[in-house]
Amino acid sequence: MADQLTLGLVITAALLDSINPCVFGVLIFLLAYMTKMFKNKNKMLVAGATYTFTVYVIYFLIGLGLFTFAYTTSLIKPFYLFAAFVAIVAGALEIKDYFWYGRWFSLSMIPGADERIKHYMKLMSEWERKGHFLTMVVPVFLGIFVVFVELPCTGAPYLAILGLLSKGVYSSGIPLLLLYNFIFIVPLFVIIGLVYFGYSSKKLEGWRKEQRGLMRLAVGLFMMALGLYMLWLSF
Repeated sequence: MADQLTLGLVITAALLDSINPCVFGVLIFLLAYMTKMFKNKNKMLVAGATYTFTVYVIYFLIGLGLFTFAYTTSLIKPFYLFAAFVAIVAGALEIKDYFWYGRWFSLSMIPGADERIKHYMKLMSEWERKGHFLTMVVPVFLGIFVVFVELPCTGAPYLAILGLLSKGVYSSGIPLLLLYNFIFIVPLFVIIGLVYFGYSSKKLEGWRKEQRGLMRLAVGLFMMALGLYMLWLSF
């Protein structure tokens, strides 16, 4: 399995997972809000970095939990096949969105999540105005909340990689899992840096909307290929 699960495969899956329009959209919205809210740009930077680091930790812990569960039970084979099936279905839906974006069923955040995110950002803004010491707790909570509500939109590549890892050696899978999650958050730090140095969040959102179809197509083609590859390995 070590020969089959290459470093390049992990890196590619993580990069494509990280450019998901759901991930970019939420972060750009948060940064736009925080830019207006914090008079000090350094506070915006700290809040954005705190949010992103929290995403890294929670995403890793979810993956570690699923990986450990699959590895320590007799469900490795079913888990592996389930991950392959999800990859193929998710890939087909992502490709569909390149041609008919948002029509019929699409991979997206849990309904109502955007309103909850806005509510938490307003709470953060109120605490900031009052000088509340818990202001920086909100980005942590947001990071935890967003990871779970985004899983239907972002989880398929991660699940596929976890399925492949479950067929290998446990101790070798942990570093790859850490690497996957690090690569996943790198583009988020890039966006934070762009906003910090003055790049307009409106321009970033415009770019995201222009490119979201291509993003989904790239993810979809990769997921279809990865899912079929996993099925081929199972025979």
